[in-house]
Amino acid sequence: MSRPLRPLHGYTRRIVDDELDELLSGLSAVSLEGPKGVGKTATAQVRAGSTHRLDAPTELQLIQADPGRLLTGAEPILIDEWQHYPSSWDLVRRAVDDGPTPARFLLTGSASPTGAPTHTGAARIVPVRMRPLSLAERGMPPEVSLAELLTGDRPAVSGSTDIGLGDYVDEILAGGFPGLRGLPARALRAQLDGYLQRVIDREFPEQGMTLRHPDTLRAWLRAYAAATSTTASYEAIRDAATPGVGNKPAKSTTLPWRDVLTRLWLLDPVPAWLPTSNRFKELASTEKHQLADPALAARLLNVTADKLLAGDAVGPRIARGGTLLGALFEGLVALNLRVYAQAAEAEVRHLRTHRGEHEIDFIVAGSDGGVVALEVKLSATVHEDDLTHLNWLAAILGDDLRDAVLVNTGTHAYRRTDGIAVVPASLLGP
Repeated sequence: MSRPLRPLHGYTRRIVDDELDELLSGLSAVSLEGPKGVGKTATAQVRAGSTHRLDAPTELQLIQADPGRLLTGAEPILIDEWQHYPSSWDLVRRAVDDGPTPARFLLTGSASPTGAPTHTGAARIVPVRMRPLSLAERGMPPEVSLAELLTGDRPAVSGSTDIGLGDYVDEILAGGFPGLRGLPARALRAQLDGYLQRVIDREFPEQGMTLRHPDTLRAWLRAYAAATSTTASYEAIRDAATPGVGNKPAKSTTLPWRDVLTRLWLLDPVPAWLPTSNRFKELASTEKHQLADPALAARLLNVTADKLLAGDAVGPRIARGGTLLGALFEGLVALNLRVYAQAAEAEVRHLRTHRGEHEIDFIVAGSDGGVVALEVKLSATVHEDDLTHLNWLAAILGDDLRDAVLVNTGTHAYRRTDGIAVVPASLLGP
């Protein structure tokens, strides 16, 4: 049962709230992690008895002068943006050791600090990832539960939606940052531009990274955005960012950029699925590129709805199997799946054989070893060729394949006679 939350003006319950309720019923400290703007502070504040905001300079100075202040106040004590004072992690850990009662501390963080805490906090502070709003959290009522698909019971699949391709394009461009929802188009573009610029101007220096050529980093980010939903090498991304430039940034320069952006939770790549079973040979281990929200990728590439729907080629040249819109739509599905899978204690991966003969867009792996395989198609109709890789995987996994799903832009969810579920993206939920 969900615990009552403290009223907060404008707050709408998130999917991660259920996970937090369960964890805080037995754990003393939880750290809510994710990029800036996803709603971590609001979600934590509806539970907090007191709050210490370490991104406020005055409060940070008081804490630095008297660290014990962090442990005072009504519980749960929220330590917001704890990375601004990394020692807070160890203070909380020791407090939990001294008094491990439930729901004592909530920490939020928009970056991993450059100076790591002296102790990991394992078994004391449990991390919980928070991402931008899924489609279900944006007000699209889901009809098909990912958690039920993971059971292997092959539940009935039904439901209809009037969400069409244009609506998905609008959602890609609008993004899932709660504070930006509903903004006029120009204001939204300005906010996303400012978000990205702050990463370059402020977040990188705070991570101890001095940028001699900020424009080169922005070009690299644009190339990464163009590589959305691909497994392009980082060398290919670098080359796409600097076409015609003889003196390209060295690998020793660009890899730290990737590491910092990962610590800021801005990059959210999908890892490869590498099962221990010997039923597979030569699976590729390369991650599939995704930004935290496809709206960031779309803004970096300066695309509009008209350009996406027209299939216009924009941005750095990165080899991909389809259109940019298809890649961004897959990015939107990736965001949804990760929110829903986390609620089901499952993980999202992708599968690709070494030579690329077979690819599965997403593998949702449950804690019991069972998987749900999902292919994503930017189409309202289903063709037999769309199912080739799902059928290949079913023949190999047998009963370990709990379900197979084609996610598309259609209007109806149903299960085909061959057992494969067809689910419009807006109808899929936790």
